Amino acid sequence: MRFREDCQVLLNQMKEITGIQDSAFLLAALKAADGDLMEAVTFLTEDPGPEPVQSPAWEGSTVSKQLPQDVSAAPTPNNQDNLCTANTVRPLESPKTPAAERDAAERAQDAHSAENKNRSKRKRCEVWGENPKENDWRRAGDWPVGMKNIGNTCWFSAVIQSLFQLPEFRRLVLGYSLPQNVLESCCSHTGKRNIAFMQELQCLFALMLGTWRKFVDPSAALELLRDVFRSAEQPQQDVSEFTHKLLDWLEDAFQLTVNATSPGDKSENPMVQLFYGTFLTEGVHEGNTFSKIETFGQYPLQVNGYRNLTECLEGAMVEGEMDEATASQSVKYGQERWFTKLPPVLTFELSRFEFNQSLGQPEKIHTKLEFPQAMYMDRYLYCNKDLIQMKREEMKRLKEKMVTLQHKLERYMEYGSGPARFPLPDMLQYVLEFIATKPAVSSAQSSQTTLLHSQAKPRVLDVLSQPNGIREKTDTRTEDEAFFVANSSPQQNSSVELQAPVSAAELSECPAPHVVSEEELTLVQTCLQRWRNEIEQDVQDLKESIARINLSIEQMYCDPLLQQVPYRLHAVLVHEGQANAGHYWAFIYDQPRQRWLKYNDIAVTESSWEELERESFGGLRNASAYCLMYISDQVSRAAADEDEGPEAGQFQKEVEALSPELRHYIQEDNWRLEQEAEEWDEEQSCKIPQMEPSPTSELQELSSESGPEQSSVCEQSVHSLSSEHARIAKEQTAKAIANTADAYEKNGVEAALCKAFREEYSRLYLLSKETPTPQNDARLQHVLIYFLQNNAPQQVVERTLLEQFADKNLSYDERSISIMKVARAKLSEIGPEDVDMEEYKRWHEDYSLFRKVSIYLLTGLELYQNRKYQESLTYLVYAYQSNTKLLLKGTNRGVSESLIALYRRKCLLKLNEVAASLFVSCEEAHVSEGVSILNELIIPCMHLMNNFEISKEDLDAIEVMRNRWCSYLGREDMDAKLQMKLGELLPRLLDGSTEVIVLKEPPKIRPNSPYDLCSRFAAVMESIHGASAVTVK
Repeated sequence: MRFREDCQVLLNQMKEITGIQDSAFLLAALKAADGDLMEAVTFLTEDPGPEPVQSPAWEGSTVSKQLPQDVSAAPTPNNQDNLCTANTVRPLESPKTPAAERDAAERAQDAHSAENKNRSKRKRCEVWGENPKENDWRRAGDWPVGMKNIGNTCWFSAVIQSLFQLPEFRRLVLGYSLPQNVLESCCSHTGKRNIAFMQELQCLFALMLGTWRKFVDPSAALELLRDVFRSAEQPQQDVSEFTHKLLDWLEDAFQLTVNATSPGDKSENPMVQLFYGTFLTEGVHEGNTFSKIETFGQYPLQVNGYRNLTECLEGAMVEGEMDEATASQSVKYGQERWFTKLPPVLTFELSRFEFNQSLGQPEKIHTKLEFPQAMYMDRYLYCNKDLIQMKREEMKRLKEKMVTLQHKLERYMEYGSGPARFPLPDMLQYVLEFIATKPAVSSAQSSQTTLLHSQAKPRVLDVLSQPNGIREKTDTRTEDEAFFVANSSPQQNSSVELQAPVSAAELSECPAPHVVSEEELTLVQTCLQRWRNEIEQDVQDLKESIARINLSIEQMYCDPLLQQVPYRLHAVLVHEGQANAGHYWAFIYDQPRQRWLKYNDIAVTESSWEELERESFGGLRNASAYCLMYISDQVSRAAADEDEGPEAGQFQKEVEALSPELRHYIQEDNWRLEQEAEEWDEEQSCKIPQMEPSPTSELQELSSESGPEQSSVCEQSVHSLSSEHARIAKEQTAKAIANTADAYEKNGVEAALCKAFREEYSRLYLLSKETPTPQNDARLQHVLIYFLQNNAPQQVVERTLLEQFADKNLSYDERSISIMKVARAKLSEIGPEDVDMEEYKRWHEDYSLFRKVSIYLLTGLELYQNRKYQESLTYLVYAYQSNTKLLLKGTNRGVSESLIALYRRKCLLKLNEVAASLFVSCEEAHVSEGVSILNELIIPCMHLMNNFEISKEDLDAIEVMRNRWCSYLGREDMDAKLQMKLGELLPRLLDGSTEVIVLKEPPKIRPNSPYDLCSRFAAVMESIHGASAVTVK
């Protein structure tokens, strides 16, 4: 059973690698490779060795009907007699049609590519560009609005958006008002500042409800915060620090409303009621017990050393050991914390920064920490103290028992006294196999009968362990040897007897006992088998006990009594970067839409729990959750009840419930938006519209001659491409025609065409089979070499070659013109039933794209060598993107992906150094140039690279570039204006998942002749081959 499962796994892997679905054929290849997966794949995929050149398959086509009969027997560079055996020298071929297998593989690859493409896409609500359209800054219906980053203020956006999406908090802020006498009596600077901040926050929330804009500007509210947070050492604020300060201000502001009725009573403060809770600390310190109650707003949790949020909480609630029996001992220390009151909004602050003493600076902790979407807080409440302490004791006992059982299991599974340890059941099995091995004959003096018997009858164990075919072969061999021994002469026998004795170790194929009696064998086998069964039972019992304990631990807190206080995850605040720099964004659960949304400054996009896990858990990249906001089940249900209808209707109700001043404020802002839209329309109407080139015009630009006389786009593209490829190869075709002078004079024009056709086919076929070198790519020489190397259908190859001779540019002399006319006549007789023109078109499109990729790659490499990095990067990026489409159809369809990726990465790093140096020069012109390079080249290229299949080298390069820009945050030699500009750049640099990638296409390049292109290829590859670690295949 186990063998069949392993075999099926290998077959599935081979199907995935080769695209061949015939299991019987794959099994044959696997057997031929002795079970070696890579060798079997090599059998199936490697190019065949030098093969006899076969004549084109003329039979059944119009071409064969119109050419003389001797064309089908065209001479080739190899012996004609070998043609009949051409199929026998190929490697293993599938019984299925190769073309069908290739089509199936291509469809599977296309589907896989489409799936990855769809998976990586997200519904976008923000488009970056130099001239955004009106819809790019208008709010789409009831979609939540983003918030503008006005210079290192992503922390503000993340926190405010999380709070705004809490209906109760939003209601409190928008309904905030103070009696006139309280306003007049407030004389302190702090009180006035808090009131002013509340008024600005009200206006901001009102706009977030009723604006027509896609994002709002929080400048007014932020201006009040800048004096408090302004610091030369830390221009970008910490989320937890800001949240602490924000809650303090809000608490003080709302306390003014409470003081009117209950002065000094904070229990009536709505901010305290919503965000603050209390916990009791009980402990033993130096033999003395203590107990105290404290208030918390954000509960801090350590991340280091924990795998998930539950472990973090358990570690925070219990420190040391609490034991009343030893409480009087001065060395004893321990404490427990219990929540006595949980707030409706429970915020956990994850401590992901620590101070590195050796470096003298803070460092970020990137370890992975998982957290759930819902959790129960009962196990941490003081009211459940007695029950929880009992369960903790039981948990401790179970864990100790598990450690003991695991140590016992290890002694069974890692048995031995030396450095090498093995499972004891396996060791006993090995000894059983050893004693069961038959002893070898110890001397050549044994009788002929014994020798014959041992040779003629192989051991049962050996026969059973061999495949049928191998067993038959072995039997035949030993019978022949037995016949030879039985009929040997006395002289031969005596010569055998005179030979030196041979040791048992030399005769035996594997270790075996020299002498063992039946009694010894039976006794030892019985004991070993019994011991092995006993050991296996012990191991099984230990594993089952460990599994039972694990299950008990997992279900320890599944008691219904401990599932009365549920909390649901509302928001996750994420930080990407290092301890002293980075970018913040938030994932917030949208109750009406029942899905996660991602709030990244001005962009608000649909998200998912899977994306939240990738970006928040940590461990994979330098992005991880920094703050978790859970809400109680009551708050969650209240929000769901309020949002039963469409969100647009709910928001509209809230807008209508606002004070007249706030409604007027919203109307004024929307009126200003209309004014801005009118001004923008006027500006656009004054600009000259620029039409984007269509794919057809692009195709015509690549061609040196377009075909305006064609009636349809399909025919135009087919004829223009195939004619272009014929024109590119006209010098090679002219040489083939020049070699037909004798045939033309003796047998006429058709015989000359046949001779030229056959010799050119043979030449190109041999070129397609040559082993490529780093400095030579034969595919650049001729379209048919590309077709032959990629196993194009024979009809496509024949028609393409016939078009070479029908090219009107071959009008050199009378013979060329005559051959061209005959070839054109034969082309006109080939109908749709002979050649699939759609397939024909696709093959020529692929070769055209291959040449375009090659030209872009060579141009990019030449520009890179000349240190023109901006121009080089554009060519390399387009080469990579286009090459990816080709490689989906086959590894030989495009150029080396690793080569393009290497120099794209090198060029990007060089260009990033240039842009960063220009930016920090602080000269206005240089700064603008650096920002332009970053926006137009580096960021679009980084976002194209940063997909699901990104390589480790590319990922490392992106991190290097991001860290370079993040390191400029807080530099004393940069003025505030430059820091603000840096703050605007970083969100795009650090997270481009919401961007539409716009990268200018490089200038069009007229295709070179094959000889020019091949010489350029050889020169460039030779110059980089010595300096590059990439092996160009």
